Amino acid sequence: MDAVRKVWLLMLGAFTLGLDAYVMAGLLPVVAKDLGTTVSLAGQMVTVFTLAYAVSAPLVAGMVSGVRPRTLIVAALGVFTLGNALTALAPGLAVLLLSRAVAGVGAGVYSALSTAAAAALVPEERRGRALALVMGGMSSGTVLGVPLGVLLAEAAGWRATMWGVTALGALALVGLAVWLPAVPADPPVPVRARLGALTDRGVVPVVGVSFLAAVASLGLYTYLAPVLESAGGVGEGGVAPYLWAWGVGGVLGSVLAGPLVDRTGKVVTLVTGLLVAVIVAESALPPLGAAAFPALVLWGAAGWAFQVPQQHRLLALRAERGTVALALNNSALYLGSAVGSGVAGLALAAGLAPRHLPWAAAAVAAAGLVLHLVTAGRRGSGGVLPETAAAGTRRA
Repeated sequence: MDAVRKVWLLMLGAFTLGLDAYVMAGLLPVVAKDLGTTVSLAGQMVTVFTLAYAVSAPLVAGMVSGVRPRTLIVAALGVFTLGNALTALAPGLAVLLLSRAVAGVGAGVYSALSTAAAAALVPEERRGRALALVMGGMSSGTVLGVPLGVLLAEAAGWRATMWGVTALGALALVGLAVWLPAVPADPPVPVRARLGALTDRGVVPVVGVSFLAAVASLGLYTYLAPVLESAGGVGEGGVAPYLWAWGVGGVLGSVLAGPLVDRTGKVVTLVTGLLVAVIVAESALPPLGAAAFPALVLWGAAGWAFQVPQQHRLLALRAERGTVALALNNSALYLGSAVGSGVAGLALAAGLAPRHLPWAAAAVAAAGLVLHLVTAGRRGSGGVLPETAAAGTRRA
């Protein structure tokens, strides 16, 4: 099995993660009604999932560096699948939140390790494509699975959707256990070195921009259904077509980002353009209302493409501890999602009209753009400009 096909196995697991992470956003009204709670409280299951993801990714990835990644990848996907089964069985909100935390831990560890494994399984000049394949799995899980999951929930209940996610996780688990080859392990990273990433002048600004972008993009997506309804209603097909639009954009963005990074090496420029696209798309949602399909496609494409150049920058800056740097970035990504969905839920509970959320999210994305522009030209602790590092990796 060649290197690209090996990465496709990791993409299969990422597909299931993408489905599970975002299908709940489309099920919030159904879950809230079934459990007798509010949409804002039900939305906290997304917050719990993403917080568990954020905490587990850098912690576990750093602690187990040097251990066989293949074993850890399979084990993490097993924990993730178990958490989804518990979600499908949850009798009330408390158990539901606990089960989402379990699933989030498994997802966080799998995501960090599978991303590093994908980069390790291919030559350096194909690293962007490998990272894009894994991100493409996440976005494909959204575009294909989330709307279908919403339709299944409407026909058979939200628990049926979660059993479907559990079955897909089990299928991916078996496939990886049987066919995933041995993956090169990073050397053990001392605790001081892991903690050092938190103050690394090359890593921290990149991770900070990822955090703000996630607050703006993933946090807003959690409440896409009430946002669209508040901004002017949805079409006859309900919210599902809008989820499709966002997901189609996500697949396009994540698939095209990798080859573009490999071909140009202009990761700093790409990040700038993608942040601008997110700001424009989110700002257009309230005035467009039910006609928001173009803005959703642009938002999905830019949001999903964004992490490919970000991951590439971190690998170029800190190749000697790539797994830890990527785990920290993944942690920021899902911590941002948790903060975004949590704050948005509190704002809605306090009486803020949902149609105002996109403008708040665009403002956060603008803050991320400012941070990126201010820090992108600085030399990291390794003394290499991010754009130069990426170009050098591309030519290697």
